[in-house]
Amino acid sequence: MIDNHGDGGIDGEGDGDGDGDGAGWAATRRWAEEALAPGERIARTTALKGGWTSRMRRLDIERPDGAPLYALVLRSFVKPFYRRHAPAMLAREAGVLRLLEHSRVPAPHLVALDADGARCDHPSLAMTHLPGTVRVAEDDDVAQRTRLLATQLAAIHALDVDESERPRAWQAWTTPDQVHTPQHTTRPELWRRAIDEIRREAPPHRPTFLHRDFHPGNVLFTGTGPTLTVTGVLDWVETSWGPRDLDVAHCATTLALLHGPAAALAFTDHYRSTGALLGNDRDHLYWRLLDTLAFAPDAPKVATPWRELGRTDLTPALLTTRLEDYVQALLDQHT
Repeated sequence: MIDNHGDGGIDGEGDGDGDGDGAGWAATRRWAEEALAPGERIARTTALKGGWTSRMRRLDIERPDGAPLYALVLRSFVKPFYRRHAPAMLAREAGVLRLLEHSRVPAPHLVALDADGARCDHPSLAMTHLPGTVRVAEDDDVAQRTRLLATQLAAIHALDVDESERPRAWQAWTTPDQVHTPQHTTRPELWRRAIDEIRREAPPHRPTFLHRDFHPGNVLFTGTGPTLTVTGVLDWVETSWGPRDLDVAHCATTLALLHGPAAALAFTDHYRSTGALLGNDRDHLYWRLLDTLAFAPDAPKVATPWRELGRTDLTPALLTTRLEDYVQALLDQHT
């Protein structure tokens, strides 16, 4: 899931008091305004780009005299498939946001929740708006962003979570029999080798707190060069309890698609440099391939939000090549 709510570079055109994305939201608006302080009102809504599982809106809040105050972000599950799963997903995100409120992880704060859509047009969650932007460009900051992503993920994994507050157990997003190799691949043997590597029981591991969908599309940054800083980690609906290798694997796969295999391998090296422990080579390869193979053959679909954010170079052909090159690099490195 890739949903963004920072400033600059990801907002759509403002729509005043309207919807802006074609989905009715009159009841949702009334519900959201009830969560505001007396006299505050929603002055403007803006559709946010970069997501495809849910509708995201920025809500600009003002005082009765028209003075701007702050902004909120509204997540609404509109598509039938995600709407069916919305109660569990939104309840999970709300619980995680409450858990993180007093941590050092820069996550939004929960403002209001209607997980069942009992009062809203669609199941919805309102949260605080964080500064920063999603950065997925090919630019001079890629290497620094990669290091900061690794440091931030290690900090998430280091959270001490009481047993009573732990999220659900991790779930695999593919199996050996579910993998569909790219239709026109010229390297079928590569895919067979990769699939064979996950034909075993999941390796033993020490479970920890996982974001479970940590990648550049769910992280906000401010600054450039030496002032580059992570200002937000978003989208906590998939949060789980499980192997940290899997979180590392997921971010690495997205980096491979965005910037090439070298960026993915560098990310893992940066993560290890924090002192956080990963599995041995064979076990870590299992987790890396378990995640990577879940992207086949749908990498072009996953990249749709990135193209909305300006990465029009991410063609299906390029993404397929990068995915295969990354699988090859993993097998070369660990076998």
